[in-house]
Amino acid sequence: MSTPDVISIQLYSLRNYGDLDKQLDAVAAAGYRHVETIQSHFDDAAGTRRKLDARGLTASSGHIGLPALRERLDWVVAGAKTVGLTQLFMPALPTEERKGGGEHWRRTGQELGEFATRLADKGIKLGYHNHHWELEAAEDGRPVLAHFFDGANGHPLTWQVDVAWLARGGADPSEWLVKEKARVASAHVKDIAPAGQKADEDGWTDVGTGTLDWPRLWRECRAAGAEWMVVEHDNPKHPDAFAKASFDFLKGLQA
Repeated sequence: MSTPDVISIQLYSLRNYGDLDKQLDAVAAAGYRHVETIQSHFDDAAGTRRKLDARGLTASSGHIGLPALRERLDWVVAGAKTVGLTQLFMPALPTEERKGGGEHWRRTGQELGEFATRLADKGIKLGYHNHHWELEAAEDGRPVLAHFFDGANGHPLTWQVDVAWLARGGADPSEWLVKEKARVASAHVKDIAPAGQKADEDGWTDVGTGTLDWPRLWRECRAAGAEWMVVEHDNPKHPDAFAKASFDFLKGLQA
C-alpha cells in the first residue's frame, strides 16, 4: 500500500474555494484519490457520487451532525450508501451542548455510542471527531473527553483523532493515541503555524510547514489504527495551494 492510498482530504477545507465541481477538480489535480465529505453533500447524494466518479475519486468517510443523527437517521444511512462510504464521524457537538461536567459528557458518549450500534447494523461505522474544548477538566480533574469515552463503553464508537486540536488544547497527542488506541479509526492531519504567524488563517498552516512533527505523528496515528489520514485546514487563505503543498509533503511518508 502506498501513502496516497490512505490520504484523504476534508472538503470543508475548500468550502470557500467554489462549488463542489471546482473543489473536486482542485483536489484531484493536487493528487488526492480520496475525500471526506460534509453533511451538505448528502443533500444530493447521487449528484455527489457522480461528481466523485467522474474524477476517479472515492469518499473515504464523511462528517454528519448530531441533529441529523437524532432526527434523520434513515436519511444519513441512505446518503452514506449512495456516496459510497462506510465511515461517518460526528464533527462537533451543537454549541449549547459543549459545556457540562463529567455526567453530561458520559451521557453524550452513551448517546453517540447507541447511534454507533444502530449504524453498525447498517454496515456503517460511526465515530467522534474532537476539537479542544473536550480537554476541559471535569469535577474529578479528568478531561471531559475521558468521560465521553467512558459513556461510550460497550458500543462500537470509533474516534477520528484531530491531532492538531489536541496539541492546541495543551494535550500530548501521543499519549491520547496510546490511551484510546482501541477506538482510533482515522486522524485529521493539519498543522499549527509558529507563534504569531498566519493569524489570517487562524494560526493553521500547510501540513509540514508548522510546529507539529508530522513524520512521527503519522507513524503513531497509523500504529494506533488510523485507516485514513485526512488532511484538513480550518481556514486556508489559498485552499488549492494548501491542498497541493500538504499532499506533496505527506506522499513522501511511509504509509
